[in-house]
Amino acid sequence: MTTTYQNGTTTQNGAAEQPGELVRELYGGEIYEYYPLGKYIVRAPGVCGGRPTFKYTRLEPSVILAQLSFGRTVAEVVAAYQPSRVTVEGVYEAVKLANQAFMALHRTALPQPEEPELALP
Repeated sequence: MTTTYQNGTTTQNGAAEQPGELVRELYGGEIYEYYPLGKYIVRAPGVCGGRPTFKYTRLEPSVILAQLSFGRTVAEVVAAYQPSRVTVEGVYEAVKLANQAFMALHRTALPQPEEPELALP
């Protein structure tokens, strides 16, 4: 089953593929290349093994999601990771993308029971 999301992310049986085209930007005097997963989260070749990160950082959304799962609020997480410039919108995007990945992974059709044959009198 292939699923394509609004942000261009596609999945094949829950496995994410590179969305869209490679973007190249000049950032901090260097070329920064990435595949956008959203506005704030990207996959940059050579950064964190190609796993998703917040744009221009090495901070993985999974770290932020873990903090939320431990009961921290979005405001607390943003304050704690302020040096990385993580924003409230970026945290919400991480939650949204995680939800999409979860749904794609678990969106399988359940087998339908067979119709019983009716015995005619």
